[in-house]
Amino acid sequence: MAIVSTEIKQKTISKEVSLKGVGLHTGKDVTLTFKPGPVNSGFAFKRVDLEGAPTIEADANYVTTTQRGTCLERNGVTIQTCEHVLAAFIGLDIDNAIIELNNSEPPIMDGSSKYFVEAIEEAGIVEQDAYREEYVVKNVISYTDEESGSEILVMPANEYQVTTMVDFGTKVLGTQNATLNNMSNFKDEIASSRTFSFLHELEMLLENGLIKGGDLNNAIVYVDKELSEATMEKLKVAFKKDSISVKQNGILDNLTLHYPNEAARHKLLDVIGDLALIRTRIRGKVIANKPGHFVNTQFAKKMSKLIKNERRNNVPAIDLNQEPVMDVNQIMQMLPHRQPFLLIDKIFEITDDRVIGMKNVTMNESFFQGHFPGAPVMPGVLIVEAMAQTGGILVLSTVPDPENYLTFFMKMDNVKFKQKVVPGDTLIFKCTLISPIRRGICHMQGYAYANGKLCAEAELMAQISKVK
Repeated sequence: MAIVSTEIKQKTISKEVSLKGVGLHTGKDVTLTFKPGPVNSGFAFKRVDLEGAPTIEADANYVTTTQRGTCLERNGVTIQTCEHVLAAFIGLDIDNAIIELNNSEPPIMDGSSKYFVEAIEEAGIVEQDAYREEYVVKNVISYTDEESGSEILVMPANEYQVTTMVDFGTKVLGTQNATLNNMSNFKDEIASSRTFSFLHELEMLLENGLIKGGDLNNAIVYVDKELSEATMEKLKVAFKKDSISVKQNGILDNLTLHYPNEAARHKLLDVIGDLALIRTRIRGKVIANKPGHFVNTQFAKKMSKLIKNERRNNVPAIDLNQEPVMDVNQIMQMLPHRQPFLLIDKIFEITDDRVIGMKNVTMNESFFQGHFPGAPVMPGVLIVEAMAQTGGILVLSTVPDPENYLTFFMKMDNVKFKQKVVPGDTLIFKCTLISPIRRGICHMQGYAYANGKLCAEAELMAQISKVK
């Protein structure tokens, strides 16, 4: 398993676009607006109806309930049924977007991703000035829900592929399979596949005051039991219809299937939407047997954790004997730091959003004279300072006269120390932008490695200021 930077540019939409509709479960009117998102930001939902317009990232770690769709919650703010919107973005090869809505639930539309796909295409798709990262699957990774027997796994493949296998154990809807071998076919083969329910589920939902926004145009209802007169009357009231019937294919009312295996295709759509919560593209084939939102999101959480650990332990593969991009003399031309507080020796890589630097830790360091002189250990705060100096090279490289600027810390978050650093170690620093540099403010994730292991990490924010 490995995280690789591809030659594919990240993408977002070129302008904002809005849709209006009704939430399936809330029954409330909602306006949904898609807006361009900055590089490396992924997908984020923004509740513009609440004070401060709080944002929830589309992240598996924010999943709370999955009973009738995937629900995200952060700091008391919720987003319900997010999977159809996310599937549309992944299906159209989008990396970053802001998803604004004035209620807790996106509009159900026709129960598929079709209208979201059309809105994205109307907005237009543009490349961004950053490359996409992918998680390349090298071994089979799986998750099984023992209670339901549902299983989902990912295995090595040359691109992102998804297969779903469903078995509902009913005469009206038995075993079905669906496969998407190339995500470019999502629009034509998967996007219009609508959500569905069985009659017995529908009765339960109605009794519990759910699906207030449902009608027979945004969900396929499979009749898996005898339709009594009492149930018929309830459905007429619920769906505001004068009459309701069951067709020969076992579907309630006169809805026509788009595909014979539309249920399996919609389950595939749900898998794509739920796995968007991993927040990193996957290069591998996903096979889901009896998928559902619970098993999908549990698998997304597992993948997210694996990728996070891989990212932290992903020691940059650099040849320390190669010619550096910047040696210590060139570093001093850019940074104002000098001994004993110049803490980096070389820069090996610098791009628009990443920088890799190095420091040889020797016994001659001044801090070893007083920091555990009997068992010298490099102070953790100095590892973070060295990490920040490496990041300072990145932000100062954006101005034409870096020698006229100073860099100041604004914030440090999630600082963690994993391994001690001692004389003789070689420290490798990797700093990657979390968001684009704006007004001289740099927000980055930094990692420090020694002896092939992660020894420290921190989320850093700093600002460059011109010397007066």
